Amino acid sequence: MKITKRGTQGSLHGPREYFTGEVRIDPLFLEAEEPSRATGALVTFKPGARTAWHAHPAGQSLIITSGEGRAQSAGGDIRTIQAGDVVWFPAGEKHWHGASPDAEMSHIAIQEKIEDSSVEWMEHVTDNQYHGNEVNNENT
Repeated sequence: MKITKRGTQGSLHGPREYFTGEVRIDPLFLEAEEPSRATGALVTFKPGARTAWHAHPAGQSLIITSGEGRAQSAGGDIRTIQAGDVVWFPAGEKHWHGASPDAEMSHIAIQEKIEDSSVEWMEHVTDNQYHGNEVNNENT
């Protein structure tokens, strides 16, 4: 058994190369422990903050823990996500997620590593894409 005590891992700022706006990452289990491949973090987005487009080689689950946000898969509609929702992105699906324009959103993100990678980062989501004025039809 391993217990990681609350507050012992410290928070990280979401790197500007992968996020737009103010994002805090609280590690839960960022390093998979063999034979597991799962990693996870609690991520909090201030209003308007969001990820860049990205995909996960083994998919990703988001458990929305508070607030209201947005999520979109390439070529799809922007969807509203709220506390209590669970979102699944299949392996390789290009997507983004973040807070709504007027509310914070926090989620627990869980994904698995394949060949030492759990994510492929892509271009930033533009303001027009975030507000639904421009669609990204590219698929990965």
